[in-house]
Amino acid sequence: MLSSPLTAVVHADDLSSSSAHTSWYRTPADGVYPQPRRRPSLASQNAKTPLVPPPTSTVEASKRLAAWTAVDKNILPEHKVIGIGSGSTVPYVVERIVSQGKSMNKDRVFIPTSFQSKELIVNAQLLLGDVDQYPVIDVTIDGADEVDHDLNCIKGGGGCHLREKVLAEAADTFVLVADYRKNSTVLGTAWKQGIPIEVVPFAYTKILQNLHLIGSPKAVLRMAKAKAGPVVSDNGNFIIDAPFPEEMMKEPYTLLTRIKMLTGVVEVGLFCHMAKAAYFGNADGSVTIKHHDGQVEQVQADKSPLLEKPQEF
Repeated sequence: MLSSPLTAVVHADDLSSSSAHTSWYRTPADGVYPQPRRRPSLASQNAKTPLVPPPTSTVEASKRLAAWTAVDKNILPEHKVIGIGSGSTVPYVVERIVSQGKSMNKDRVFIPTSFQSKELIVNAQLLLGDVDQYPVIDVTIDGADEVDHDLNCIKGGGGCHLREKVLAEAADTFVLVADYRKNSTVLGTAWKQGIPIEVVPFAYTKILQNLHLIGSPKAVLRMAKAKAGPVVSDNGNFIIDAPFPEEMMKEPYTLLTRIKMLTGVVEVGLFCHMAKAAYFGNADGSVTIKHHDGQVEQVQADKSPLLEKPQEF
């Protein structure tokens, strides 16, 4: 029987515990994964064309600064399986990874959290993988809609929080990147749209009713802007946006548990006790790094990676 080269194969005579375990920890260098079949885009064929257009605003420059700093400090030569998040900051993450050089990235595999990040990986000519092949990830870098003082965060503004949370949990190190507007003390201070909640379409009306009863009377089904009807996630589900009062947002883990227990809820866009660090690019060119142990580090503008040539390992 023929088997796909992308499938972990363990033959009957190799069913020792060590060989079965090793099949999950292969790297692209083991030679069992084919090269990407997609032809390089015109942008990737032209070395002078940047992967991401240069920032044209202070906010975009801050996103790029946070992403580059996070990559430089967390995507190291020993990291071979890397999760790529979603959102407006993530293209700068991929840009910086590419700048580390082909010799470093040829032995890496990249796992996407969405259609957006899959396209970024493929268009950058990086090796695309799947969490089915690599259930243990070295580092996942992702954006956030808002982050509080304990590194709890709201995610799901782009409707990708189910897959984002799977890759966050699978990672040994989960890192957030964002611009200065997302740095808050209490969730819901800056992000007013509410907590994104992915739900099965069959149950959305009942879930809306339950959310209204437990403290979110303004919870609504997210509607699409370029199509008639609701937003549909990459998983074929609906998204509800549920704002809660500040007192409830001060205890995000308690709120997460309560929402997750509602029948029909697939995943909640509250990420609690997961991130090891959050990188915020500031308007003055500095970067604020919040660590999970409460320490706060400041990278001054004169130490910015934007002033340095990309380091190729």
